[in-house]
Amino acid sequence: MIFASASALGLVLTLWMGHFLGDYAFQSDRMAVEKCPGCDQTLPWYWWLGAHAAIHGFIVTFITGLPLLGLAEWAVHSLIDFCKCRRIYGLATDQCLHLFCKVLWVLVIIKSLDLPLI
Repeated sequence: MIFASASALGLVLTLWMGHFLGDYAFQSDRMAVEKCPGCDQTLPWYWWLGAHAAIHGFIVTFITGLPLLGLAEWAVHSLIDFCKCRRIYGLATDQCLHLFCKVLWVLVIIKSLDLPLI
């Protein structure tokens, strides 16, 4: 847990930075393509999507120290990316939904741990 004395704003910003690490630095080109149904060549798409979302779950767990939030991130990230793969929405909406989830996780933490807002 790395947010021990951080504010809610600091935690949101740290989670956002972690998100961009997971979506860009830690996601290979192959993973980005093959996590979508119908685009899988080497492994079934759900393995790629599950692994990608698990990276995000780990990042949230690492930053917050709360494995249940990491599990929630894993599930929600999978759903958001699956919908993007199905072209229900594009990249901008996908990224906004991911960033909104991080705000939601911080609100959960504020409610349960009484974390200061700023």
